Order: sequence, then structure tokens, then C-alpha cells
Amino acid sequence: MTLKSNFKILQVVLLFYVFFFNDLLLAQVWPNKPIKWVVPFPAAGGTDAVARAMANQLSLILKQPVIVDNRAGANGLIGAQYVANAAPDGLTALMTIASHAIAPSIYKQLPYDTEKDFIAVSLVAKYPYLITVPLSLPVNNFKEFIDYAKHHPGAVSFASSGTGSGPHLGMELLADEAGLHLLHIPYKGAAPANNDLIGGQVQVMLNNLMAGSALIKGNKLKVLAVTSLARTAALPEIPTVAESGFPNFEVVSWYGVFLPAKTPTSIVNQLSESIHLALKDKELLQRLSKDGATPIGSTPAEFAEFFAADKAKWHKVASKLNISLE
Repeated sequence: MTLKSNFKILQVVLLFYVFFFNDLLLAQVWPNKPIKWVVPFPAAGGTDAVARAMANQLSLILKQPVIVDNRAGANGLIGAQYVANAAPDGLTALMTIASHAIAPSIYKQLPYDTEKDFIAVSLVAKYPYLITVPLSLPVNNFKEFIDYAKHHPGAVSFASSGTGSGPHLGMELLADEAGLHLLHIPYKGAAPANNDLIGGQVQVMLNNLMAGSALIKGNKLKVLAVTSLARTAALPEIPTVAESGFPNFEVVSWYGVFLPAKTPTSIVNQLSESIHLALKDKELLQRLSKDGATPIGSTPAEFAEFFAADKAKWHKVASKLNISLE
């Protein structure tokens, strides 16, 4: 071997040791600084409320401040892009929802790659939607709504918190399976959508429990069905879509945590284990219960598998219904 060849081998070996021991050292001292907990939606929303409750518990477990950073916009894309570009040191995490799985199927171009730019950490919880209608709509159960919509093709509109959101594609999926012709009216968030739903300007909406509970309890909206396969403990009297004539129908959203790609595996596992531990806190469980959410606390591998399946599901829906955005 020549001296030049030996030098190249030495360079490769040194680089290996630098990267290996750097990751090992980083994992041993992590977290040595506050963690930025990025929520890609506005403050005071459902994701933000759960993120703050979780951040409080993680701060105690990890013995470092976990600071919620709201980076809203573009249906979650802005916050996700920020985390995708962050250093892979475990100090910047993304807590997001099902829109992260929907985005690759409906946007022609994303500023990141959900597979290459992120590592799945943990599925925090899953929660169903409620099919809600205004008091003025002359229906009192899910079957009556289906009959009403079939007798008024094109005249029944549904609201959503934005094009490409879970409530949007979930309702599109229901309309497709039930053979309904509904008109989609997107809003900039659940609050303005619910205002028009109450007023009867739109006729139906998939609501999460947090956004709709006060309106339901205040007798401003009617709940016809829940979109999970099993009834929710938060509203056990409300039947599921599955038991109302569509046995295979299920649309659930979720809260999940991701880290930037190339984050050391030991850090990913440590954060996942910390999330699992945080989900044993009674206050956090009560917060999730208000959303009708079921706590999960999965391993990274389990969440990666779940996320891949959810992406595949929404890709099939978007392709079949030809739903796309610039």
C-alpha cells in the first residue's frame, strides 16, 4: 500500500470515530439545553393545548425546560419545514397531527420529505371526529342525514378547518362511501367554520371534541355520529358511523412527535420513553380525555409503521377523488 492509500484509510477511520463518538457523547448529555417543542398550528387550539400539557410533564422528566413554539401556517407545513431544517440534536421536536400524513398526497410539492427529513418518535394519542349539524337542519340521526343529503344533491355543503385537513378529507371519504354529492367550504380554522355551521350557512362538519364540546353542551349543534370504530367514552351515547350503516368506516386523527432526520437513535428512544412516562400523568390524561382522545405512547418503530399506513390511506383517498393543491 502506498502512503497516500494509508492516509485515505486513516481519514475514513477518523471520520467514523468523530461521527460515532460525537453521537455517543451527544446522547449521553442530552438534553443539556431547553427543548423547542414546535406546534405547527396557532396557540389556544387543540394541538397546542395538548402540547403544552405534555411539555409541562416532559420538563419535569427531562429536567430541562420544554418550550412550546407555535409556528402556524399552510396547514402545518411551515412548522414542519422548520423542524426538518433543524439540527439533529434532539433539541427541536415537532408535535403534529394527521395533516402531516395527508400533505404528501395532496400537495404537488412540499418543502420537505416526510420520509427522509423526519424520524418518528411516538404516537401520543388518537382521537375521533364528531359529525355535527346545525339545529336548523331537519335531521336527528346519522341515517336521516344520509337520506336528506341524497335527496338534496349538491345543495348540502360541509365546512372544514382548511383544505387538506383531516376534517376535509374525512368528509370527502364519507361522501364517497355513502354516494353523496356535497360541496366543500374551507375555512381558516375550526372557530369560523363552527360559526357558520351554527348559523346554518353550511350543513355539516367533522368536529373534534375540543372544538365542538362547548357548542354541543350549549345546545348549539347536534351530534349525529362519531367516526371511530368504537364509541368514545367522552360521549358514550353517540353511535359510530360504523354501527349506523357503514361498518368499515373509520376516520381518526392523532397527535404524534417527530425529530429531524439523523438524530441519534439513543435520543429518539429516550424521548419516546419520556413521552410514554408523561402519559401516565393524571392531568395530561384529563387533558386528552377532553378531546375524547385515547393515549398511546408508542415506540418509534410502532409509530413509523402507523404513520406509513396512514399516509397510504390518505394517498388512496386523494388519488381516487383527485384532490390536489399547489
